[in-house]
Amino acid sequence: MSTSVSADLIVIGGGIHGCSAALHAAMRGMSVVVLEKDTVGRHASGANAGGVRRLRRLLPEVPISVRSAEIWLKISDFLDDDCGFRIAPQIEVAENEQDMEKLQKRHAEITAQGFQHEVLLDRDAMREVIPAVADYCLGALATMDDGYAQPYQTTFAFERKARRAGVKILEHTAVTGVHRDGKRWQVDTAETRFTGSAVLNAAGAWGGRIAAWLREPVPLKPFAPMMIVTDRLPHFCDAVVILANRPLSFKQMPNGTVVIGGGRPGYPDLDTNGSVVRVRQLCLSAATAIDAFPHMRSATVIRTWAGLDGIFADGLPVIGRSSTEENIYHAFGFCGHGFQMGPAVGELMGELIAAGTCKYSLEPFAVTRFKNGAAGSAPGHG
Repeated sequence: MSTSVSADLIVIGGGIHGCSAALHAAMRGMSVVVLEKDTVGRHASGANAGGVRRLRRLLPEVPISVRSAEIWLKISDFLDDDCGFRIAPQIEVAENEQDMEKLQKRHAEITAQGFQHEVLLDRDAMREVIPAVADYCLGALATMDDGYAQPYQTTFAFERKARRAGVKILEHTAVTGVHRDGKRWQVDTAETRFTGSAVLNAAGAWGGRIAAWLREPVPLKPFAPMMIVTDRLPHFCDAVVILANRPLSFKQMPNGTVVIGGGRPGYPDLDTNGSVVRVRQLCLSAATAIDAFPHMRSATVIRTWAGLDGIFADGLPVIGRSSTEENIYHAFGFCGHGFQMGPAVGELMGELIAAGTCKYSLEPFAVTRFKNGAAGSAPGHG
């Protein structure tokens, strides 16, 4: 092992959250090293659907998601790259009366919390926004100024801005151990020992393994959300559409292709560093898209893939301080819906690590919430 490399902060993981946190820490004057075992954006940050969505966020996530939306609206100024970001309505469609009651309940709940970004649409208002939706659909819940972006382009934009801010980002550099040496932390790789005052675990699907090294075992499960891309179709949809009670994420890109997701899982394998699609589950995704948009029957599938993320039963990530070690921080397990929150999570982690405080309540995201089986199942969409 070569002579150690020293920095104020060592970030484990080169996805959007790791690169964003590294950038914000560097902007606060810290020296930062990012260690990525593969390449930047290789897994969840580059293989997701690119949704920039506040709609139907679990309530603890809403303040962070709202702040992230503010950053997204100025992302080109912040990163010197537009990240492929486009403003577009995000719409959750009710397929029956029970779905509509569910959306009405959600609207009342989020409004009672003081947030106004989600609006109810009756059938006519819904069809003005998504005229191609199936006739049987009854209405929707919507955020009219959310959108979508290009995942790889965005993650690379954070990487480039971080490098310009002085962050050292090392790819193909897997971490083999983390341990304390006095007041400093040592992070080992096959060839080099890195020492730092603080360490951020932003290792995505592998974040649970890092946490276990720190005596903080968590019930993180690997998750391989699958995606479909079709051939180019004549323009028919300007919104990103989800369904109230069936897995579907649906949008038409500017070039006419349609991207279909929704969280149906493939086969993840952390040990082989990969994931495999499940064809039968993909068929269900395609059938659901045809139900919601009947003329999709004529579409041809041209590409499929499965990402690789980590998921908790309650649908929330782990964000915040370690419960066992000083100057260890976590931001992982975003359950397949962390892309939109990347800008704000990086901002809050930079503030927390550099200044010791942040303006958000992180208790719902605490790594300790899993003790004694405290974390339950996620309500509704993540």
